[in-house]
Amino acid sequence: MTKQSPLLRAAKILIVDDHPMMRAGLAMQISEKPGLEVCGQAEDVSDALATIKSTSPDLAIIDIALKKGHGIDLIKDIKSRFPGVKMLVLSTYKESLYAERALRAGAMGYLNKQETGQQIFEAIRAVLDGERYISQEMTNRLVGQAIGAADPTRTAPVETLSNRELEVFQLIGEGLSTGAIARRLHLSPHTIDTHREKIKQKLNVKTANELQREATQWMLENG
Repeated sequence: MTKQSPLLRAAKILIVDDHPMMRAGLAMQISEKPGLEVCGQAEDVSDALATIKSTSPDLAIIDIALKKGHGIDLIKDIKSRFPGVKMLVLSTYKESLYAERALRAGAMGYLNKQETGQQIFEAIRAVLDGERYISQEMTNRLVGQAIGAADPTRTAPVETLSNRELEVFQLIGEGLSTGAIARRLHLSPHTIDTHREKIKQKLNVKTANELQREATQWMLENG
């Protein structure tokens, strides 16, 4: 008499996003799909790491902007501490700005929140199957960079910022002072001032007021 094969368990999904309504809506959609279940929700880095430790998800869906901490830093932490957890970024930020950064940090896919539910679930399935998921446009761009065929004149100045510089730039756009940014990122004010100077050079702005205007406008368009 042959034994019946055990039923495959549902893939466990962790949702990491700083917006409760977004988490709730995505969790409801995922729960309706066969073979998927939401094992936890988190709004910041520390909450996400604690939830991963207690629930052992198969996949973490991560936003770039979190209540405390940053999505890229969280991806790096998960890759280091929980290498078995696959990661998919779901963000409002443009793919051209963060997809490559997220992939380098350890994520396997990047998707904009404006995409349809069908595309989101295609991305979830692909990443769970061990495949990378990014748009064809981004794939072409990365291939172009790899073979030296990319056009550097098409790169927006903000895309040349390092991960930390971009994080500082965003916080400037949110109206935070140097001291507040230093406290948020657990860095010294001197370090933040150094980042500010490098950002000004890369964006070709001369004064703190110009930098503030650039950052504020960028956040209005991308935040």
